[in-house]
Amino acid sequence: MVLLSEAWEKYQLDKKIEGYSALTIKTYCFQNNLLLRYFGNIDMNEVTTEKLKSYLIDAGEHLKPSSLGHRVRSIRSLFKWTYDEGYISKNPAAKLKEPKLGKRIPKFLSELEIEHLREACQTTMEHHLK
Repeated sequence: MVLLSEAWEKYQLDKKIEGYSALTIKTYCFQNNLLLRYFGNIDMNEVTTEKLKSYLIDAGEHLKPSSLGHRVRSIRSLFKWTYDEGYISKNPAAKLKEPKLGKRIPKFLSELEIEHLREACQTTMEHHLK
């Protein structure tokens, strides 16, 4: 039996040793706290794929796809590590998929913005670089 909080502590130490940035660990910590709030300090062997999907669906109603993607990646990382270390017998997060992200529309400059850029050029050489 391994509790969510125990798994997190061990996982976090390993990731620090592996060289994960403080920011990444902080982000994953935030995501782990959300998991704890939702499930309580559950034995990780009791977490099923269905329970994780319910958690993501509940969260997904008010999250942008990119934020939901962060959540999926952090859950997958924690559960993969817990499984690889032998703390759980199967990985319920293995098949979780990230949401599709909408294509970003490229931003173009208007003619007026191009004119402003030209006016800001200091030399004729800069003018010819367009």
